[in-house]
Amino acid sequence: MDKLDVSERRACKVLGQNRFTQRYEEKKDPFDEKLRERVIYFAKLYGRYGYRKVTGLLNMDGFDVGKDRVYTIWRQEGLQIPQKQPKRSRLWFNDGSCIRLRPEYPNHVWSYDFVADRTRDGRPIKILNIIDEFTKECICAHVARRITSREIVFILADLFIKRGCPTHIRSDNGPEFIAKLLLRWFKTLDIAPLFIEPGSPWENGYCESFNGKMRYELLDGELFYTLKEAQIIIEKWRRQYNTIRPHQSLGFRSPVPETVAPDWEKLAM
Repeated sequence: MDKLDVSERRACKVLGQNRFTQRYEEKKDPFDEKLRERVIYFAKLYGRYGYRKVTGLLNMDGFDVGKDRVYTIWRQEGLQIPQKQPKRSRLWFNDGSCIRLRPEYPNHVWSYDFVADRTRDGRPIKILNIIDEFTKECICAHVARRITSREIVFILADLFIKRGCPTHIRSDNGPEFIAKLLLRWFKTLDIAPLFIEPGSPWENGYCESFNGKMRYELLDGELFYTLKEAQIIIEKWRRQYNTIRPHQSLGFRSPVPETVAPDWEKLAM
């Protein structure tokens, strides 16, 4: 029409095109626009989450959508997908002959381990993470300059009063976890410790996986100036992990979701 200076009727007749399609104007779906805005919102708010976790957040927020539709929007908007964690085998003996004890109900098996980091002045901080392997909930993320076996007893004692005693506690063979004081105390409470084979961190897979997520989603992107700042920010992230973050093993639900609609910005890091 522009180059040959012909009418719309003649141009459509020559091309065999219906004139209605020439005049059609795309009508935007309000739901799709709202969904797109929410996908971008969650992608900005939780920069380390991929489209699957964002789909879980959308479902928690009242959007009945699948991951394929979210992925389409994700690609159209050019959003960056975080690098995937390498797959690791869990809880097997070294020879692969028998699977180790699996959690069967809440408070059945807890696991704990340390994560190390530093404040801005170079001084070390230590984080004791305690996980309920069945619910995937992070029960505690205690932050201090140093944590001894005696302090572990005090930390666990508070948790036992609030939540009851687990049947087993899984850990590596670090000096704080094999201390005689701690083991004697476990015996009086009828708690059976489970120690992984030396050099086999995958046997404590639940806690190792959590530690990796904490480092990837939080510690690698945060600069702590003081111990108090680290304690506040890590505790806030722990609450977000328990109440907001979707878990694939739980059907993209959080371990202990809040009973009211969450304030996303307040809980975001």
